[in-house]
Amino acid sequence: MYDFLWPLFVFAFATSFTPGPNVVMLAASGANYGFRSTLPHIGGISIGFPVMVIAIGIGLKAVFVAVPELQTALKYVGAAYLLYLAWRIANAGRPDSKGASGRPLNFLEAAAFQWVSPKGWIMAVAAITTYTPGNDNLAETLIVAAVFALLAWPSCAFWAGVGVAVRLFASDRAMRIFNFTMAALLVASLVLAFWE
Repeated sequence: MYDFLWPLFVFAFATSFTPGPNVVMLAASGANYGFRSTLPHIGGISIGFPVMVIAIGIGLKAVFVAVPELQTALKYVGAAYLLYLAWRIANAGRPDSKGASGRPLNFLEAAAFQWVSPKGWIMAVAAITTYTPGNDNLAETLIVAAVFALLAWPSCAFWAGVGVAVRLFASDRAMRIFNFTMAALLVASLVLAFWE
C-alpha cells in the first residue's frame, strides 16, 4: 500500500543532509553561537519544514499554479532575506569577542525561513508530487511530512555540530574566513536557485 516509503525516506535523507541554505546557516550558527544557542533554530526548521510540506500537500501548490505572480513575489522576498542572512553571517563573530554582532535565528525566524528557502520549496514540491501517488492525498501528505520531521532534528543537529567543531578548533582569523565562506555559500545557493 505504501510502496513509496523507502524511496521517500532515501529522498528525504539525501535532501535533508546535503548542503543548502539551512545547512549553511546551522553550521554558521553552531560556529558563532554554540550548540545550545542554536537549538531554537534547529527546532524552527524541524517544525517549520514539515508544516510547509503539509500546506503544499493540501493545496497551496494549486494556489501558485492559479496565481504564478505570488510564487514570483515569494521568490524575490526570499532572495532579499537570504542576502540579509548572508550579511549577518559574514559580520558575525564569536559571542565572547569584542567585534561580535548579531544573534542566532530564533524558532519563529527559522520556521518562517522555510517559506522563502529555494531548496526548501524544491524539496517540498518534489516530495509531494512524487511521493503522494494514491487517492488518499491527505494521509500520504502527512506521511511525507512525518518522514521529513523524523529526519529534520538529526540533520539539523549534525550540521550545527559541524559548526561547533569548527568553532572549537578555529582562531579568530579562521572564524572570519569561515563566516565569509558560509555567507558566500548562502549567496551561491541563491544564485543557483535563480539560475534554474
